[in-house]
This record gives sequence, structure tokens and C-alpha cells, in this order.
Amino acid sequence: MKNNIPIAKIGKSYGVKGWVKIHLLTDFPEQFKAGATFQADKTTLTIEHINRKNNTIKFVGFNTPEEAKKLTNRQLYSNEEQSKEDIKLKKDEWFWFDIIGCEVYEDDKLLGVVEDINRINDIDYIVVSINEDLGYKQKRFLFDFKRHIIDVDIENKKLYVKDTIPILEAS
Repeated sequence: MKNNIPIAKIGKSYGVKGWVKIHLLTDFPEQFKAGATFQADKTTLTIEHINRKNNTIKFVGFNTPEEAKKLTNRQLYSNEEQSKEDIKLKKDEWFWFDIIGCEVYEDDKLLGVVEDINRINDIDYIVVSINEDLGYKQKRFLFDFKRHIIDVDIENKKLYVKDTIPILEAS
């Protein structure tokens, strides 16, 4: 699958009818519903039933604990197109894959390009590859998305930030 986005990890089997625990890696659990199909490490899995109370899923064709155990530790993947189709974003929400690759500007100065996003204790940190023309020795720096973002322009792949230059200089 092109542009694999890990959205869940399958845990141990649960019960006697082929159910498995699911560990979400996404902020959008609504994409998990009966009939939804996902790629999972060299196979395709379709959800037959889901129990949101105890985070368990039963996949089509997996009817015993022995069959379900074969799925343990596999990851479920979505892709950009499927994610945009299945998930309706609210105002001021963006997909990480849309943010990664954006240029980062503060006061019309290009600081660099978003390389990745790391979540640490429910805070999303933007990892920026520093623009070499700025002359800094370090190659990247991080900042808190919510605290420093002024505007996001996904169409033009640009983030506008405030108060990140001191972070860059202290990195």
C-alpha cells in the first residue's frame, strides 16, 4: 500500500470467538467500523464486529483464538486517500501527513521544513530540518505545535509560527 499510515496495532486474542485487542495509534477511532477494510502486514483484514468499550475487534474469517493469535503484533494501515475519505476534520485540525513537508516561517524567515511530528505526553512536537542558509550547526529542532503555530496553509505547504527562533537558537 502506498503511503502506509499505521493506525492501530493488534494485540492478543480475546475470548473464544476470534476477537483481538486493538491498540489505537490514531486520533480518529471513528474509522474503525464494521465492514471497514485495512492493510495489515502483507494481508487485508475486514472488520466484522467492533466493541469500543473494551477495544476489541473481530475480523472476518478469524473465528477461533488460534486463528486470532496469528494476527497478534500486526499493524493496521490506512493511506492518505482512505483517511481523507473516512475522517471528517474539524476546524483547525490537520492530518500529520499534510503537515509533514511544510515549510516553516517566522517573520517571513524560512526556518526549515517539517520532517516529522512526535507526540510526547499528549503534546505534538514539530520536528524541523533547519534551513542550511541560516548558518546553524544543528540540523533540526522541535517546537510545540499548539503553542507556536499562528497559521497553517496546507495548500501552499507552509506553517507560520511565533516565538520559535529562541528555541532554534537554544537547540
